[in-house]
Amino acid sequence: MDSQLFYILSIFALLSTTIAVELTFELPDNAKQCFHEDIRQGVESTVEFQVVTGGKYDVDMTLTGPRGEVLYQGVKKQFDTFKWKPSHTGTYTACFSNEFSTFSHKLVYFDFQVGEEAPLPGTHEHLTAMTKMEQSSVNIHEKLNSILDAQTHYRLNEAKGRKRAEDLNSRVMTWSLFETCVVLLIGIGQVMILKNFFTDKRSIVSAT
Repeated sequence: MDSQLFYILSIFALLSTTIAVELTFELPDNAKQCFHEDIRQGVESTVEFQVVTGGKYDVDMTLTGPRGEVLYQGVKKQFDTFKWKPSHTGTYTACFSNEFSTFSHKLVYFDFQVGEEAPLPGTHEHLTAMTKMEQSSVNIHEKLNSILDAQTHYRLNEAKGRKRAEDLNSRVMTWSLFETCVVLLIGIGQVMILKNFFTDKRSIVSAT
């Protein structure tokens, strides 16, 4: 019972101390922003990004190595994921460009992961096979990480859908106001024209 409680508490302790490397930043129109990360040779790394709002939901992204070599280049991408193992130790740079857009700024989600996530405490410190409880703890840990990733993408899609709905609502409202003004102007014009017709008839009758 004590061992079960230990592994359950270790799961929650690890989740509470995990530091996220994800961020969401605003990329103004005709602008460029870069992020830098020091990575050792052979450490598996992942770059993931997605445009949440702005324009046609696209952005240019370039990943360069410490020697200036281009590892990844995406042109007008809405989202993408790139995984690689660095061949050299140094500073790797991910740059996002919105220079092709002259009036729409973007909101970009960015995730830079370096290395594999640390295992649960106590599950890698012994040479014997893991018990059923330890294996269950590892499986729960992996499932919770998958749930966190899924929730992040659901939130991004929800924010994108909400932004599109708000833009559509504002466009419909603007067009409705324009049509209302046009209908009012046409109605006033018709009244004025009919009034002129009756005014002309009265003047002809009085002259005779």
